[in-house]
Amino acid sequence: MSRLPFLFIITGIFGFVMYHAFSLLSLTGWLGDELRGPEGWFHAHLFVLGWATMLAMGAVYQLIHVILQSNIYSLLLGYCHYFFFTIGLTGMLYGFIRGDVHWIAGSATLALIGILLFGCNMAVTLFRASQWNPVTISAACSCLYLVLTGLSGMLMGLNFAFGQWNGLHERLFGAHIWMGTLGWFGMLITGFSYKMLPMFYLSHDYSIRLQKIVLVLWNAAVITGVITFLTGIKDGLLWFALLLLSAAMICYVYHLEQIQEKRHKKNPGPGIRWSVYVSRAFAVYVMALLIYSAQGTDLLLHPRVVLLSGWVYLGGWVSLTILGYASKIVPFLWWTHKYGKQAGRPGVPLMAGMLSERYVQWGLIAMVAGSLLLVSGILINLAEVMMVGGTILSLISIAYIANIALVFKR
Repeated sequence: MSRLPFLFIITGIFGFVMYHAFSLLSLTGWLGDELRGPEGWFHAHLFVLGWATMLAMGAVYQLIHVILQSNIYSLLLGYCHYFFFTIGLTGMLYGFIRGDVHWIAGSATLALIGILLFGCNMAVTLFRASQWNPVTISAACSCLYLVLTGLSGMLMGLNFAFGQWNGLHERLFGAHIWMGTLGWFGMLITGFSYKMLPMFYLSHDYSIRLQKIVLVLWNAAVITGVITFLTGIKDGLLWFALLLLSAAMICYVYHLEQIQEKRHKKNPGPGIRWSVYVSRAFAVYVMALLIYSAQGTDLLLHPRVVLLSGWVYLGGWVSLTILGYASKIVPFLWWTHKYGKQAGRPGVPLMAGMLSERYVQWGLIAMVAGSLLLVSGILINLAEVMMVGGTILSLISIAYIANIALVFKR
């Protein structure tokens, strides 16, 4: 097995720890401040790129082999991608801390080169395999949205430096956020779940019709949102994008139920169960937001609603889903790497013994509790509740990821 996925996964774990360490130092105070400033940019990019995207890329490099039954097109491109992306991200974060535009611009260029190499590598791999189904199309769309997110970010950086398109900056910012969150993470999680959940549940003979419906609805929601921000026509159109997303989430959650109904394994592990729970919770939140914002699109763009929705989506659904999957994927990858050729021999540990499911279960429960407390603080606009919830969440998160990281010592 290639060491490439481990580079991304280990770096992502380090980014996760750093994010929560910095959050503890600030007692999550940055969440209550204006996010569009150096501190907000630093925390947002450390979370989205240094943790979630880094680990997701590692998972893609490994799981694409499982999905396509073929290897990635070029390992060399993968290592170059890691080098450019990691160096670029590190420089960007340093630039945000210093508030240095030149550092940010130069480093962002390196990070974008890494993203483009990743996109090219994935594109060639997928086209050579020619296995077009909801899983592979979702993976292709997610990578496309990541590339477009990087390009729009670069355009924003150029505009920030030279000030050529002042009227376009806000529009690019909205499209940048929408594609990077709903496009990249949303398509990746839904698409890979179609492969991973049946694998862990040992499910067979379920219909994939809803996978195709989710694929169409989710892409429609992303494209509608991007058009909304780029054109500046938000009246009704942004709400329609949210309607499409709500329909996609309802279909997605129902499809997860279909997969569970056809399962041959009662307990897939707490991480997989919680990935289903948080998907249900996010579907409920999206529907509630849809009903709330029916009174007017302006309600969706209120800073408190944006902050709350961003945290529910990224800190809730995306992060907890990745952490749940990581509790199964990391032990599987490491066991296969270390013991795959020695399976069945005396002294070889069982894969199930690589990570305690009891620790995973209680860790996820504690993180959900901390997240709910933090979200409650955002909802009622009470800094003390946000501080307590954020502190609990960060402490438990560091302990949880440390427990997963200990797998590499076995």
